Amino acid sequence: MESNLSYYKIFYTVAKIGNISKAAKELFISQPAISKAITKLEQNLETTLFNRNSRGVTLTFEGSLLYEQLKVAFGAIQNGETQVKNATELNMGQLRIGVSTTLCKFVLLPYLKRFILKYPYIRISIECQATYEILALLESGDIDIGLIAKPAVFKNVDYYTLGDIQDIFVASPTYLNRLKRESDLNQIELFEKATIMLLDKGNITRQHVDTYLAQQQIAIHNLIEVTSMDLLIDFAKIGIGIASVIKEFVKDELKNSSLIEIETNAIIPSREIGFACNSSIVKSKSLLFFLDMMK
Repeated sequence: MESNLSYYKIFYTVAKIGNISKAAKELFISQPAISKAITKLEQNLETTLFNRNSRGVTLTFEGSLLYEQLKVAFGAIQNGETQVKNATELNMGQLRIGVSTTLCKFVLLPYLKRFILKYPYIRISIECQATYEILALLESGDIDIGLIAKPAVFKNVDYYTLGDIQDIFVASPTYLNRLKRESDLNQIELFEKATIMLLDKGNITRQHVDTYLAQQQIAIHNLIEVTSMDLLIDFAKIGIGIASVIKEFVKDELKNSSLIEIETNAIIPSREIGFACNSSIVKSKSLLFFLDMMK
């Protein structure tokens, strides 16, 4: 752009009004300043933009070409200003959330429901990923906040705890009765004889349970790997095998006895879950709204 943007603004206003004196009042500058700016713009463009007469000014052919383009440009600027104003007044914005499929259904949805009711104009996008992928997305700035099981080590993260979750093993009454009828099994024998259903190996919950099984010296001979907690719960309810699930997510099934918690020699250590965001990135207004609501 060869000329100062203010020259184009002055030219556009004069062309729209058709009178230098009236344009000066609208722009709050003097008539000589307007004339000087237009002259400078014409020199830069090496053409005449206005025909001047006693009644005012009219556009030359070249001036009309420039005016039509500036009308689009300044219209876009005005639309942008309006959108920014609306975004501020209506609390519009975007919130990008990373979460595992399991935590999305059982933990995140209640928060989202309240948040959307309070801030209906904020656009929500959700990335369903494992904890390590969520931490990577936070670090790169591709998401604003993640709901994760707290990892042993992380950096540049603000963490807001929601409390603990407890992993347990469950099975249907029918499946347990069938197993126990065959013989009197201790825990190790029970797990080695049963079909065990776990989340796939890429999941941090699976790694947590695998550590427990190794510490208890329990070998799994019949394994089914499943991609979601929902499927684990459903498969256990229809009697396919023993499933590793999160206790807080099967409260109803335990209460109505469609699933039975299996007593173990040692309790699986509980895990902490919470929201995490990148501490080195300035928090957006949408994210601050969400964090405030969460508290």
